[in-house]
Amino acid sequence: MFEEILPNLYRIEVPLPGSPLKALNSYVIKGARRSLVVDTGWNREDCKKALTSGLGELGVDLKEADFFITHMHADHSGLVSSLAANTATIYFGQADAAIVASSDAPEHWEKQADFARERGFTGDELEKAIGSHPGRRYSSRSRSDFHIVKDGDTINIGDYLFECIETPGHTKGHMCLYEPNKKIFICGDHILIDITPNITLSSNEGNPLKEYLMSLDKVYDLDVELVLPGHRGIFKNYKERIQELKHHHQVRLNEVISILEKGKQNAFQVASQMTWDVTYKSWEAFPPGQKWFAFGEAVAHLRYLEEEGKVATEVQGRKVVYLLKEKRNGGE
Repeated sequence: MFEEILPNLYRIEVPLPGSPLKALNSYVIKGARRSLVVDTGWNREDCKKALTSGLGELGVDLKEADFFITHMHADHSGLVSSLAANTATIYFGQADAAIVASSDAPEHWEKQADFARERGFTGDELEKAIGSHPGRRYSSRSRSDFHIVKDGDTINIGDYLFECIETPGHTKGHMCLYEPNKKIFICGDHILIDITPNITLSSNEGNPLKEYLMSLDKVYDLDVELVLPGHRGIFKNYKERIQELKHHHQVRLNEVISILEKGKQNAFQVASQMTWDVTYKSWEAFPPGQKWFAFGEAVAHLRYLEEEGKVATEVQGRKVVYLLKEKRNGGE
């Protein structure tokens, strides 16, 4: 099944069974000789069947198709290596391409697990969260000869001339496509309409929330009439949605500060007290996988506040705890 959005531009919904995201929006732009497929879904048979069926209905020959991957997450990149022909160009941002190329290495997940343990996520739940992570189960395999795209690069396909825009935050190498003449913005997980993109941190490097907010500001003034996101509905209230997302994160930051007013806590403890828009009645009822994403988002907000000079860290018995800077300076 496919939906025509504009002439020669289509959406195929690829199911994501068991995921709160429900489905991935894969976009297909048809040209005279070649087509461009934007994002693919998980590397599993039901996703592959849905996407290839839609491509078949559109008359897209995979031997004459190229791929643009907005970012490294398996729900966007998982199928690309099994679908792309040897002659296909796979467009990918530099930072995410490098991570995908190394994600099969055991140390990739071991480092994330060590980082989480230091911040309070421990025991069987951590092992289950890592073991069930979609990036570990459904990621792309084998191929890593990506065509690296950078800010300002262009991709011409049929009647569309897309500009590549680097939008780090959701991932380090997240990329969007902007078509100024058609005023459309294919934005992966940078801007979603009824859910907020997960901004997470799983290493000692970077400040993803700061990058994300800067990336929202970066694209705010683009002349956009239609937003094509990676999940859920297509929408038009572009600037309004950006403002809502910025407000959401400010509320989150204020909430973290309120939690730390109770005293020193590790990131897992902070995450357990934050407000989450989920159906579970308590933190204890969260599945390990959901706790993993919530924990990562808590760490990202704590890192932002730390670099803003509002939060400090201390190491207690090889464990990292967070406290308000004013508490450290003025005593508790």
